[in-house]
Amino acid sequence: MLGGGGNRTGEQERAARRAGMSPLGRRLARWLPAVLIVGGFAFDMSTPPQYTAAPFFSAAPLIAAPLFSLRATAVTVIAAVVSEYVVVMYHSTKDNAESVTEALTVFVVAFLALGINRVVRRSDARLASVRDVAEAAQLALLPTPPDRIGGLAVAARYVAAQADARIGGDLYAVQETPHGVRLIVGDVRGKGLEAVEAAVVVVGAFREAAEQEATLEAVAGRLERALQREGGRRAGLDQVEGFTTAVLAEIPSGTHSVLRVLNRGHPAPLLLSPDGGLCELSPASPALPLGMSEIAGWPDRVDETFFPAGSLLLLFTDGVTEARDRAGRFYDAPDRLRGRHFPGPDVLLDVLVEDVARHTGGPQADDMALLAVQRPLGE
Repeated sequence: MLGGGGNRTGEQERAARRAGMSPLGRRLARWLPAVLIVGGFAFDMSTPPQYTAAPFFSAAPLIAAPLFSLRATAVTVIAAVVSEYVVVMYHSTKDNAESVTEALTVFVVAFLALGINRVVRRSDARLASVRDVAEAAQLALLPTPPDRIGGLAVAARYVAAQADARIGGDLYAVQETPHGVRLIVGDVRGKGLEAVEAAVVVVGAFREAAEQEATLEAVAGRLERALQREGGRRAGLDQVEGFTTAVLAEIPSGTHSVLRVLNRGHPAPLLLSPDGGLCELSPASPALPLGMSEIAGWPDRVDETFFPAGSLLLLFTDGVTEARDRAGRFYDAPDRLRGRHFPGPDVLLDVLVEDVARHTGGPQADDMALLAVQRPLGE
């Protein structure tokens, strides 16, 4: 009845997702205007003449306006107006002034829906343009790493939140250096292009420092100074509260059996062994995030652990740990992954992304940056 092809369906899906609707909710929204019009007919034919179906016919275009394309909304408007005309003619004995009032109400509301649709479509276009620019910036910032770096299997994912159009400062980077394979996963406070800009600073500083500095502590110091310089360019709240949680890791050259981790206020990485075992690499001495040295100063401490052959190192941002189900329960990555076997980092990240989506049962509230590294068997 309210046709419009694939474009209409796609616009409905995008609008419904922005509204935070579940898949069932999206299906119901697709058919609600038609149901209202048919229901209006049924109500009018089964009730005495003094009852009116005008509220049904008025509601249908208003519901279609933010969800449907202009064409589909126009079809709904025509259907609602024609339906009102038919029921008015059917009850020709009804008071003429009352019939005209009802028909005029439906007519005005229906065409008002066309104006609402136009405003919503323009807003969507602007929003999509801003999001496209930000996402393009993040794709340039977070290129897909090679499958193998320094003899290690590597995989990375960036999963953008579906809610609203917020772009976050989640970041990752991995590179081979004279000191071994070094990597970082971090999360800049805040959303939007300013967070992306700060992420660019962190990743740029990391890539330079990872090549030049002999220790992870020195790399963290370079990142701290880079964020201080960035904070000096900002005013107000961002200058005072700007920070980045991050985990730095290093797998030294020559032997891959050692794993060094430096955690600055970030969710603890996970080490998954080939037999299904799992270990949380929580820091021995918790530390504040990067960019907060003016609040407190302390020497960075690297935690060193054994990295068995075949094991997988998993780093992620708080989009994973703060994902909630419908009952408000947080996603427990160690509990969900413990005892499971993953042949490689790509499989691990695919399973994790799907499992988080299954846990939330709908749109995510925050972005996720994921990085997995595997030490090959036989080393």
